[in-house]
Amino acid sequence: MPTTDPSPSTAKMLSVHQRLATSGARSVHVFRVGDRLHLVVPQLAEDVPGQPPNMNGGNADVDALLYHWEGGQFVERDRLPSPSGEDALSFRSGGTTYLAFANLRTGKGPYETDVDSLIYREEDGKWIVDETLPTFGAKQWHHFSIDDREFLALAQGLTMPGLTPRGHGRSVIFERVDGRWQEFQVLGGRWGYNWAYFRVDGHHFLGYADQVSPSVVYRWDGNSFMPYQTFGERFGRSFLHFSQDGGEWLAFACINGDSTLYHWNGELFEPHQSLGGPGGREFELFRHGDDLFLVRVCFIQGKPPVAKTDLMSQLYRWDHGKFEVVEEFPTFGGTDASFFEADGRSFLVVANSLTPDVRFRQDSIVYEVSFDHA
Repeated sequence: MPTTDPSPSTAKMLSVHQRLATSGARSVHVFRVGDRLHLVVPQLAEDVPGQPPNMNGGNADVDALLYHWEGGQFVERDRLPSPSGEDALSFRSGGTTYLAFANLRTGKGPYETDVDSLIYREEDGKWIVDETLPTFGAKQWHHFSIDDREFLALAQGLTMPGLTPRGHGRSVIFERVDGRWQEFQVLGGRWGYNWAYFRVDGHHFLGYADQVSPSVVYRWDGNSFMPYQTFGERFGRSFLHFSQDGGEWLAFACINGDSTLYHWNGELFEPHQSLGGPGGREFELFRHGDDLFLVRVCFIQGKPPVAKTDLMSQLYRWDHGKFEVVEEFPTFGGTDASFFEADGRSFLVVANSLTPDVRFRQDSIVYEVSFDHA
């Protein structure tokens, strides 16, 4: 089946630079190993001939795509087994580069959601499975350190009928101990999506977004993460923290309501600005000179198995204490965005996961960003 290509953006800042042939792309993670620029795209599923449209269907036993930047574009150089990959994260630990995948499920229907999520290590230019961790409907990894302690947080869980985890099935934080990841703290979240670690006024915070449980910012008390502030009882998708104009700010995306920008008042984050209505899935923040930009990636509106996937996502610029929309661009089941610089130019790669008729084979897009037209 031919892909549905987003038409070239008519906006001033973004122009289509490259199309990537992806299938159910759930993340676009740009990272470096040495002087080499990489892009990894975990994929949720491939279309199964004869299977009706279903954003929760398809063949889950797929690979993640690994690209290198060569000659001014991304060139596919490898594929890594990563069934129903929801997220990819590179991080450094003990002088080694790792690439962790959050793996949702296996199979072609029925599906197995108690699966091992895979952590690869880089060794002489090759990616080798270093560790597998038992997970249940895994969605996102987040790596961070507090003093000399190293953590890896996993957003996971599902509450769909007929699914019962073998273990606790809750979102969990692992700690690095003797070179391996050990379970450190289990949180209450039952359908986790996203994390954000940040510091404000000397305190360590960890934002956690969840679909069916409250989305909460936790504070480190020196021994564990304690609930500090709740941002939504349901439908949370992502958090993003940044500092600007002498203040601390936190953006929160909600799939079934407004995305909201919050401002730190010295004790709590208080609502400051709406960042658009339903559909918000992920944020990306980047700077150019004195300008600050925010991308809100929109996923779907409506309910699975069939939902509206062709939405407009937003590019904002900070202006006098709030974000103003610079332009909108089309996304098709948009799941992620990553800003990067290469060859003296600026780019934004956007993951698209679903066609308008809810099939998986949808191109992801690399845009060139023209700041002169901001």
